[in-house]
Amino acid sequence: MTEYVDRSEPEAVAPASAVVTPADAADAARLVAFGLQPRLQPARDQEYADLLRRYREDPPFARLADAVATGLGLIVLEVSPRAGMAVTAAEDSVFAVRMGDYARRTSADSGDRFLHGLAHLAVAAMAFPRPEDLADDGYIGRVSVNGVDAFVRQACRRLEERAEEQGENTDPATDAPGLEAAWRIWVRRSAAGATKDARRLAGSTTGIVGKAVAFLTESGFLQRTGDDNGGTYRTTARYQLQVRDMASSSAMAELLELGIVPVTDGTPTLLPPEESDDLELVADAGLPFHS
Repeated sequence: MTEYVDRSEPEAVAPASAVVTPADAADAARLVAFGLQPRLQPARDQEYADLLRRYREDPPFARLADAVATGLGLIVLEVSPRAGMAVTAAEDSVFAVRMGDYARRTSADSGDRFLHGLAHLAVAAMAFPRPEDLADDGYIGRVSVNGVDAFVRQACRRLEERAEEQGENTDPATDAPGLEAAWRIWVRRSAAGATKDARRLAGSTTGIVGKAVAFLTESGFLQRTGDDNGGTYRTTARYQLQVRDMASSSAMAELLELGIVPVTDGTPTLLPPEESDDLELVADAGLPFHS
């Protein structure tokens, strides 16, 4: 009696390394959760550092973590020891921070929202005034509250001069779009003012800048370095990635093209720009929230 031998091709068996286990999914989600804590530094958390190493060394795990992030409406900007798992929220993500939400958190009325947006734009422009600053992973920008306010006021003067030269309306409506609408609103506002206990007024321009840098600090984008000039700050790797990826490059380019290049130590001193025709900013550079 002849024994039957099945010579059909055996079913392919997935290699063990490609099988996703619940533990793998939990680790991937844990890594994304670490990424949503922007002030957490991998160097100070061993589990975070281990998961980052696994992401870099285990491609299937990296794809799984990316898929978890995508499912949550997050965009992975970079995964590295310097930035951790740097993620930003897509416009339709539950994690997206919108300008209206930010303004409500700062107790700003609708007329001030434009000024808060301009403050964020100015912080980004002052922190990274040149395209090469954004391209250099080792670059650290430095800003101060008073320096940013001085920067915006200088920009306002340039805008006023430009409007007068072109014979345009030098008193635009509060709700008009663009930087041309901002200069008159900003310069009308007190730079500081003071409450009875000598604190700066929240609605003053330095108060508005102060809220912007406080929000950026809480979000892991800036680190406070001192109290001089209304508060001094340095940029983080996450902020550099955010400015590269998220913003309104046209608005920032317009601000930079006014020819005001601030020094990078955070002081309110302003210097003329170097001779250069290349004032274009990296595409999509700008604000850390959606309109």
